[in-house]
Amino acid sequence: MTTSFGRIAYETLDVCNGVEMATVEAAVARTGLGSGARAVDVGTGNAGVAIRLNQRFGLDVTAIEFDPVMAELAAERIGAAKAEVDLIVGTAAQVLVGLEPLDLIVALGTTNLTGEGRPTPEAGFAFLSRRIRPGGWLLWGDLIWLGEPSAPLRQVVEATNLYTDDAGWVAAAEGAGFALNWRQIATQAVFDAYARDAMGAARAWLETHPDAPEVEAVRFNADRMQAVFDFGHGLIGFGLYLFRAPV
Repeated sequence: MTTSFGRIAYETLDVCNGVEMATVEAAVARTGLGSGARAVDVGTGNAGVAIRLNQRFGLDVTAIEFDPVMAELAAERIGAAKAEVDLIVGTAAQVLVGLEPLDLIVALGTTNLTGEGRPTPEAGFAFLSRRIRPGGWLLWGDLIWLGEPSAPLRQVVEATNLYTDDAGWVAAAEGAGFALNWRQIATQAVFDAYARDAMGAARAWLETHPDAPEVEAVRFNADRMQAVFDFGHGLIGFGLYLFRAPV
């Protein structure tokens, strides 16, 4: 079985981002959505959030994952949990346009959301606003800048995605017509625990699989992420936002 840094780092995490599952559940509970409501988890990763949406809230969940290695992990976890989650391997840009408007979109740490490469926050929210029914919900979570980064740090962190600060995410969403219902910025302790657990899993795998064909790629990505966590400590956080689409 082929593996990757992402699969190794996120295999045992509840959420593949710097936020606790309890916080995600609290946000979804605020929507009042229940059995029969249609939800999509964009960039599902290990499918932990998608499974919880289905099993705790009874939502009709579609999980989207572009990376086939991560999709394999997601499929394994969905099967083990006996969750009623429809997993689609593909890009969000391709899959979402083929679905009817949704009651809830969950997008945590997404990459290349619109298919444009590195869309601006404004472009990402504008794209999602067209995929949600009037009065529907968007649970958005992503890295935020807690302070002004150095140019090298910004270049490394934003190699695959563009980020902004708390006010920037809210302004971009409101510019697309969303209204902020609730937000929570992860504490430093929560973000540090996420980094520690992800990197710990990667380092443990490297120690026990020194001859694996993927070892150099895993080490490269582990070193890159460790540098981001080290040099970005106190400057990078994770924000979770619940937005409502206009009625």
